[in-house]
Amino acid sequence: QVQLVESGGGLVQAGGSLRLSCATSGRTFSTYTMGWFRQAPGKEREFVAAIRMSGTTTFYADSVKGRFTISRDDAANTLYLQMNSLKPEDSAVYYCAADSALRALIIRPKDYDYWGQGTQVTVSS
Repeated sequence: QVQLVESGGGLVQAGGSLRLSCATSGRTFSTYTMGWFRQAPGKEREFVAAIRMSGTTTFYADSVKGRFTISRDDAANTLYLQMNSLKPEDSAVYYCAADSALRALIIRPKDYDYWGQGTQVTVSS
């Protein structure tokens, strides 16, 4: 069983930055594909970014490309999401997720096996 705990959310003005962290338990973090998703009220959970094991390959939703950066520290079993130039439409609960099966597809919530509890990000205009 893998436990994921997000932190770093908060309230920020438009144009500001936040860095989210996702601390994980277990000794197999380095073998997982990791992802970030977000969900705004009344909307479906949507893909934000993902990173393959060893950080060799990253993927981003078009809406965050160039503004967000996903990274991982395998020694610390921690996933990060650096969010710059934040916009009000980025406001949502942000979730980290782990794919233990090395799936080819990694942009759908069903592609992930483990989820954190989420952290709220609110961007004011």
